[in-house]
Amino acid sequence: MNLLTSMRYLVALNEHQHFGRAAAACHITQPALSNALRALEKEFDAVIVRRGRNFAGLTPEGERVLATAFVLLREAEVLKQELKAAPQQIQGTLRIGAVPTAIPIAARFAASLRECHAGIQPVVLSMSSSSLERGLEELSVDMALGYTERMSPRVRLRSLAQYTEHYFLVRKAHTAGRRAGLSFGAPLSWQEAAKLPLCLLVEEMHNRTIVDSAFTTAGVAVVPAMETNSILTLILSVAAGDVCSVLPGALVGSVLHDRQLEALPLVDPQVRTPIGFLTHAAVRPSQALDAALELARSPSWASIVRTHSGAMR
Repeated sequence: MNLLTSMRYLVALNEHQHFGRAAAACHITQPALSNALRALEKEFDAVIVRRGRNFAGLTPEGERVLATAFVLLREAEVLKQELKAAPQQIQGTLRIGAVPTAIPIAARFAASLRECHAGIQPVVLSMSSSSLERGLEELSVDMALGYTERMSPRVRLRSLAQYTEHYFLVRKAHTAGRRAGLSFGAPLSWQEAAKLPLCLLVEEMHNRTIVDSAFTTAGVAVVPAMETNSILTLILSVAAGDVCSVLPGALVGSVLHDRQLEALPLVDPQVRTPIGFLTHAAVRPSQALDAALELARSPSWASIVRTHSGAMR
């Protein structure tokens, strides 16, 4: 039995919560995955997986093995990067989780990192805040881009501030004129924005909590004309329909080329949300993570962030 491979199968099963999907993700057959997990149980002389007609979760012993699997797999990746490293050539995978509204910034960061270090393979994952917390705790993500004031995991984290998010009412422009891209209009109060047909994220998402809190502070309640858990739908519903939306600067920054749209800064109240990178403070960073953190602190990256997030001015 290859212990690391079996541990990887266990992690996949925990992620996908389904034997077939886990096997497909690992590019093996379902019987092969099941046999590897049974061999793992034999190795540790403990039942790890609850089995019924379908996957029924992990046993308490399985949860302990899973926690160890995350540590072993991370240490294996760190060691692999160190052994493969050549002068001036960092190699390895870097898993970057980001809340959905920060994905445009995470994507730009990953592209910039790849440009600086061709041997690094970034993996960008859209995740909820709670999933980011769990991913950092379990070591299934190397770094997270999210709401730094909200994160309260059971492990100690390091944070690296990136930007302070501002919010805009985005709607179709009254006239596109000859502009090269999106225009910025005069500030609009949250109370006035509440009178418009809005497409907002669903209530389960933290961004919606921020938006609803702002409307409450303004003394109004909103019933959205549309709701979605998709950032793409949020943007396209404005471009293709008759609704408006409340978008943070990082999303406004992704439609700067669209001259059909305009963005109005939302005021009364002024809503500001700190966004930053977070990493697990108690584990040895890989060379890829060290390189990523160096980029995240660089003036060149700070300039990109200022252009595509926050106040957008």
